[in-house]
Amino acid sequence: MSTISKKMCMIGDFGVGKTSLIRRFVDRAFSDQYLSTVGVKISRKMIELSDNNQQDKVDLQVLIWDIEGSTKFKAIAPSYLQGSKGALIVADVTRPETIANLSQHIQLFLSINPKGYAIVALNKADLVEPEKLAKLLEIYQFSDQSRVLAVKATSAKLGDGVDQIFHKLAYSMVQPE
Repeated sequence: MSTISKKMCMIGDFGVGKTSLIRRFVDRAFSDQYLSTVGVKISRKMIELSDNNQQDKVDLQVLIWDIEGSTKFKAIAPSYLQGSKGALIVADVTRPETIANLSQHIQLFLSINPKGYAIVALNKADLVEPEKLAKLLEIYQFSDQSRVLAVKATSAKLGDGVDQIFHKLAYSMVQPE
């Protein structure tokens, strides 16, 4: 079995739950305490990927770059995004301004990594009514962006949708161009 290593970035405004999504995926943990990420924190997770058509299994070491969400960091963010095969673009469904900024984050990532893939995570889905969540998922599809694979509702607190977004993005990152 071979092991490959790929870089995945978490992008989004401050306080949207980027670090919480990583903690839920990597450590299976959640904390209500907000700790702002300073600079970049890199987490590692091994994911076993298998192709249904083949017996080959690949261990993918995902290097998840948790990038600070403050506006003062945006000037140097491109250097941290360089070389990433995938990005999880995160918004907080309880804060409309973070959703409004999704397009800007997607454009930034794809301008630096035009062959990369992105998944949009509408995080903190447990904090809104199902009807509102359904409407947001309907409105924000980014169907004009072929490199945006999906828009998914997530809850780092409950774990809803977390594994799915990381696995879907990881799988796309190892596909041949």
